[in-house]
Amino acid sequence: MTSSEQATLSTSRASGTSEIENSPTTLARDLLIACERGDRTDRYRSALAAATDDDLHRVRADRRTALAFWLNCYNAGTQLLLAERPALYEGELRFVRFFHAPAITVGDTSLSLDRIENGLLRGGRSKYGLGYLPKIFVTAFERRYRLVDCDPRIHFALNCGAESCPAIRAYEPDHIDEQLDRATGSYLDATVEHDPDADTVRVPRLFLWFRGDFGGGSGIRSFLRTYDAIPEGVTPRIRHGSWDWAKAAGKFTE
Repeated sequence: MTSSEQATLSTSRASGTSEIENSPTTLARDLLIACERGDRTDRYRSALAAATDDDLHRVRADRRTALAFWLNCYNAGTQLLLAERPALYEGELRFVRFFHAPAITVGDTSLSLDRIENGLLRGGRSKYGLGYLPKIFVTAFERRYRLVDCDPRIHFALNCGAESCPAIRAYEPDHIDEQLDRATGSYLDATVEHDPDADTVRVPRLFLWFRGDFGGGSGIRSFLRTYDAIPEGVTPRIRHGSWDWAKAAGKFTE
């Protein structure tokens, strides 16, 4: 985290943000910080629910704002569901009950984690089909607010409450690309295992579930080279690790 980011977040954490600001981006960030601190979240949730289409203009119009806003909304929504409706996460039915449950309301529209991730952040891509298929049922809200392109780095920023998920941080529009690079690099450093002797690389299962988001096998290898997870000039066979679905609430970066 840069010094300017630390100063901004430290101020918010220290003050508790006593005044509600009009910026939806600030509201989403402060909601996430309130979840981390264990503070009351009602005022932030109410303000986001009451946000107008005009209030959300920059979320629609600016890629960096949209990324920071929806990442913070998703991660806050996860923490709220885990705190308030933990039973939804238990068992295999979590994929229906937890990810499709109302998690957060923005602009008078109730949103599930599934809609934020696949309908908005991934630009309307289905969670089925390994990232190659479009989402079939798309709401008017999703069409209006979804990002045009899927930035695959989001998969190393979204936390769905599982032990294998990446840690949570509060994202800022002005620093979003730097933050996503840092989050991606940290997660890959901790999870990718390259075996040059066997000519294989073991990667998180995210690369299988969202293979199309990375551009297939060649895109995955190029992505791994970008973050020094494998050396230049090698094309190892890709193996996918298991995923630990054990519930892990409150997994924030320090």
